[in-house]
Amino acid sequence: MTSVLSDVILAADESKVTCLVLLDLNTAIDTVDRDILLDILQRRFLVDGPALEWFRSYLTGRTQVFCIDNKQSAILPVSCSVLQGSVLRPPQFISYSEDVTAVFNKHGIKRHHLFADDKQLLTSVTVTDLSVAKSNSAACVADVQAWCASRRLQLNPSKTEVIWLGTRYRLQQLAGADLNLTIEADVISRRPLCVTWEC
Repeated sequence: MTSVLSDVILAADESKVTCLVLLDLNTAIDTVDRDILLDILQRRFLVDGPALEWFRSYLTGRTQVFCIDNKQSAILPVSCSVLQGSVLRPPQFISYSEDVTAVFNKHGIKRHHLFADDKQLLTSVTVTDLSVAKSNSAACVADVQAWCASRRLQLNPSKTEVIWLGTRYRLQQLAGADLNLTIEADVISRRPLCVTWEC
């Protein structure tokens, strides 16, 4: 949060407004494809030999049961997700998803933040370049949706948010402008928010 706020304040000092997109992934950690994760560990992080086999053994052959009113379900196989309660859960998900930064970089969005399954991208522009920020951000989010599909993850447009940040004066200059992002058929509604000492 400190880094995001610092980015926004620096942009405000340069008389810019910032488009902050907060991406929401549906139950992301629980839908990790274990075969894809093992492939990423091997190809991207060069985990091989006994270490890779340890991960494979750790992730595969897992089962679960459900208990309701002292009644237990049949034993069911678990074919996806990283294990709940495991110290490896956060690092495994980060390994699974950190290369989404290539999507951000492709669209020239150099400022982004990853917090486990929360992803944020920031674009700061002058008021006259509002359409540039909107089109870059919308194109980037559309590509993030495609990236999610390649990892069997799902971006949730109804919980993804756009917040416009800046000084009161700059945000007043946006009055009447369409600040929403349109991603295919989905409209991501915006919220303007004044974040500087002028508020």
